[in-house]
Amino acid sequence: MYGVIMAGGRGVRFWPMSRGKRPKHLLDILGAKTLIQETVHRILPIIPPERILIVTAAAHAEELMRQLPEIPPANVLVEPVGRNTAPCIGLAALALMKKDPDAVMALLPADHRIDHDDLLRRMLSAAEAVAADGSTLVTIGIPPTFPSTGYGYLEQGDPKTSPAAMAVYHVRSIREKPDYEQARAFLSTGRFLWNSGMFIWKASTILAAMARWLPDIHGGLMDIDRAMGTPEATGVTERVYRGMRAISIDYGVMEKAENVVVIPGDLGWSDVGSWDTIWELASKDGQGNAARDPEWLVAVDAQDNLLQVQGKLVALVGVRDLLVVETEDALLICRRGISQDIRKIVDILEHKKMNGYL
Repeated sequence: MYGVIMAGGRGVRFWPMSRGKRPKHLLDILGAKTLIQETVHRILPIIPPERILIVTAAAHAEELMRQLPEIPPANVLVEPVGRNTAPCIGLAALALMKKDPDAVMALLPADHRIDHDDLLRRMLSAAEAVAADGSTLVTIGIPPTFPSTGYGYLEQGDPKTSPAAMAVYHVRSIREKPDYEQARAFLSTGRFLWNSGMFIWKASTILAAMARWLPDIHGGLMDIDRAMGTPEATGVTERVYRGMRAISIDYGVMEKAENVVVIPGDLGWSDVGSWDTIWELASKDGQGNAARDPEWLVAVDAQDNLLQVQGKLVALVGVRDLLVVETEDALLICRRGISQDIRKIVDILEHKKMNGYL
């Protein structure tokens, strides 16, 4: 099994810490390690560094390799432009087919939080046993704990007979982000799992699925495949990517394919989607305040705030539900619960051409 880590995206909801050259997965917002370092170290006990590939953007490759010196530089694949997950996964599958035509690829987002690493490793090993037959697309599902409107859902079907050491189920349907009432209805059935965005399959299997369901993208990938290892490879990859439509693997393949199965498991999982999520995951004092450096926080009649501030005393008096994030050149103050709107700040900065803050 090979690990493939998808390290794309801009992380605009984590402005001002997340910037164009240092997006969310390259930040240490949850602890001593950055999110991508945590992702890599999580799978090292079962997948050695030489079998880990990372797909990223050119602007992030240098910092990524600095943070992960154990990953061979040749294993860092650079996308000319972001085109969502389907092209990213296809590019990684091409690279793996060159290394090993029988490769099973475990796809992991670079920026998720998982509390139960050992369980994930056991689930990946079980998924490898299922995917090795070359006819099955495996995903990992998370038992939902509340009716989230921010996650996709997997409808769990009948059990599947498999060689895996864990329970495996057919996926009856895949639903994208629902509204609140739909999410409540999903939970009431007891049949739905959160879609974690983690997938396991043979490289050849996903390329065959893309040939069926995404023939235009597959055709472009074949152009890249023919150019790999030649002096024209970089130019061909850039040309193909520029003309490729952006589409997720969920919309493009998983919602249509009949050979999808799920392994459910409570991983203590979060997609770390916003500053609000950081507050939810963080340790808090008796008033519900979470601070990067708790010893630098003094709070009087202040509840449920998040402070991402370093090197200075922060005093809070009579405020609640605030997100306060400071960098050397910017200060964000946002009401907790609406941090998704931080992307609007980034839009305004782009419109004003204030590129130094992006």
